[in-house]
Amino acid sequence: MFTNFFKTTFRNLRNNKVYSFINIAGLTLGMACAMLILLYVNDEVSYDAFQKNTSVLYRINRQITRPNGDIDKSGYTGYLQGPRFAANIPEVKAFVRYQQGEMNIQKGVDIRAQQVFLADTNFFSVFSFPLIAGNVHTALQQPNSVVITEDLAKKEFGTTDAIGKLIMFKDGDNFNPYEVTAVAKNCPQNSSIQFDVVMPLKVSKEDAGNNENWFNSFLNTFVVLTPQADAKMTGDKMQRFFLTDAAETIKAIQQQYNVKDIGLSFYLQPFSAIHLSQDAAAETPLVNASNPVYSYILSGIAVLILLIACINFINLTVARSVKRAKEIGIRKVVGSSRRQLMVQFLGESFVFCLAAFSLSIVVVEVVLPVFNQLCHKSLSLAYLLDVKLVAGYVLLLMVTSLLAGLHSAMVLSSYQPAQTLYARFNLSGKGYLQKSLVVFQFALASFLIIATFGIFLQFDYLTTQPLGYDDENIITVEKAGLTQKEAALFRQSLLRHADIIDAAPKNSGYAGNTLKVNGDSPINIILQAVDTSYLSLLKIPIVQGRNFSSQFPSDSTKSVLVNESFVKQAGWENPIGEQISNYDNNEKLTVIGVVKNYHFKPLTHAVEPELFTMSPQNNYGMMYIKIRPGSETQSLAFIQQTFRQLFPLDAYAYNFLDRKNAAAYEAEARWKQIILLSAMLTIFISCIGLFGLSVLSAEKRTKEIGIRKVLGASVSSIVSILSTDFLKLIVISLVISIPLAWLATDSWLQHYPYRITLSWWLFASVAFLVMLIGLFTVSFQSIKAAVANPVQSLKTE
Repeated sequence: MFTNFFKTTFRNLRNNKVYSFINIAGLTLGMACAMLILLYVNDEVSYDAFQKNTSVLYRINRQITRPNGDIDKSGYTGYLQGPRFAANIPEVKAFVRYQQGEMNIQKGVDIRAQQVFLADTNFFSVFSFPLIAGNVHTALQQPNSVVITEDLAKKEFGTTDAIGKLIMFKDGDNFNPYEVTAVAKNCPQNSSIQFDVVMPLKVSKEDAGNNENWFNSFLNTFVVLTPQADAKMTGDKMQRFFLTDAAETIKAIQQQYNVKDIGLSFYLQPFSAIHLSQDAAAETPLVNASNPVYSYILSGIAVLILLIACINFINLTVARSVKRAKEIGIRKVVGSSRRQLMVQFLGESFVFCLAAFSLSIVVVEVVLPVFNQLCHKSLSLAYLLDVKLVAGYVLLLMVTSLLAGLHSAMVLSSYQPAQTLYARFNLSGKGYLQKSLVVFQFALASFLIIATFGIFLQFDYLTTQPLGYDDENIITVEKAGLTQKEAALFRQSLLRHADIIDAAPKNSGYAGNTLKVNGDSPINIILQAVDTSYLSLLKIPIVQGRNFSSQFPSDSTKSVLVNESFVKQAGWENPIGEQISNYDNNEKLTVIGVVKNYHFKPLTHAVEPELFTMSPQNNYGMMYIKIRPGSETQSLAFIQQTFRQLFPLDAYAYNFLDRKNAAAYEAEARWKQIILLSAMLTIFISCIGLFGLSVLSAEKRTKEIGIRKVLGASVSSIVSILSTDFLKLIVISLVISIPLAWLATDSWLQHYPYRITLSWWLFASVAFLVMLIGLFTVSFQSIKAAVANPVQSLKTE
């Protein structure tokens, strides 16, 4: 019996090549999408799971409750939390502090910057990063020891046999030798900790004994709890100990800042939860923070695409069932039961799905590099060997086979032999199920296309909206600890070149601070250390007052500039002459000018209060260099030469400011591409389903078409009759999808402080596009039916 089933299945595959190809292609695309998403989701939920201590490994987080009720959570702590808690709370078995830094490496005459990580000596005992060579317990014992990865060992020495070899790191003003005491395997791609170099963390006795370091936050502290410990109760113990141990320091802070509650508390976060956390994410020195929403979105897309592929299989199978009506009738006459027929059709469905499943693995292998690039992953088909994933894919195959074949099996096995054998059989009914499925398909496709348009327009807005300053033809060169004297010399040297228009130093990154305005009112600001040329170089206008000037010597010590956001938050009507004071020394600073708001951070952030200073106490961290358009090659060569002459012991690195700004929107660009591909796949597979339904309609109305042609109906009128019903379905799908798409897109845009306005033309354009695609798909089969010979049509009785 089973041999006959397989013969029948393969005969149908051979005799209906076009429909077989469409069915298998649709299922292949659906399964391939599902496989890729399963790989992605499995990687997300299993992040850091390779750590042996993951069940008892936690990060100490700090929580700050501000006077206005806002709560800030972060994974940053200082020197004291780890050793103090471990020494006084029995549940804390061990601790490891982990900090990121940057040091210069000298190799011959070449000097380059190298990201390094500082950790306590038990780092490799607590974390599961295997060593190729070296001892996990002693690798970081010596002050000038260093552990490097196998990739860095090959880069520096050409081999992983690097134990005992020396690397010259710049420590202070000189390069000192560090001995390689261990070589680690490269960090797994699904690890929140990624390093090439690990050095011992050095903490002075003064820092270890200074209670003010309770309030520092610049590194991560991890603790290993005892197996019986409860994380919540241990966190509460930690907080009580902190309040007791730091009581005097807390009292001093309350008096200095005139606050009743410092609002600082500590709690434990499971290490395995950091990757997908939205409260306290994987910030530096941890990497690869993610958002669980991405997994939900991709999973939803995969399920819907696979569901649409199954719907197409149902539509096409029922559409072709007229051709198999007599086969079914004969089978029933010779004794086949409905159960046997259902097994036959479910078996055919399984064969289709098995073929699609096999092809989908090939598709996944081909597109995986592109998918990795879009998702910033390093997934491979080797992950398919994971037991959970294999079980998931087998379940996917079985569920898909059942979904795709069950409805068809039930419909086809219910045909009556008398009707089919006496040529009285026709597909009856109004086809509500098929029509509903088409509405569902195109509603989803329209939804995704609108979302794609919205994401594209928002991304275009973010990358083309004026930033409030000129970032074109500006090169940035970083130099840590750039003093004001060094900056002045560097700038004068650069301006000797004819293609360099101007240069201005600035601090690196965004330095936060809290100042007092209007007496004792606190205001959180971004501090910018600049000179007199910074604003003019970037063409940032001053809306009130004046810029810093060398004609006023007191500008460097007594004067500051603020931006419009600062003025608004301070509540000033006439900001010029207002006084600002520092909490540390109550030094009075006078506002001499108001800078127009500009987007010094990406447009994904609102403009924060900003303060500009020329105080000699602040060093710079980089130089902005404006060059003439088209002079990039010669200007870069001169900048590098000048930098090498002035700072021979520092690594040289540059960036173009406009490219750096564009890179800030990489996440939006990736999701634009992912949603675009999803929309294209959905509309393509939906069109296959619409094509199947148009075939069904044409076959049901074969004699009607023949009679109309005999009575003089034109091809265009017949095409119009056949197409109108489907266009109605598409219109219904648009009526359903447009409000939902508007709500979803508008909700997504709420996360952006600067966003586009959803206009009517966006929805009208998508509606026109979807109707055009649907009309083209239906017209292909409608025209074919309309031009058919009416004699043949009338013989189909």
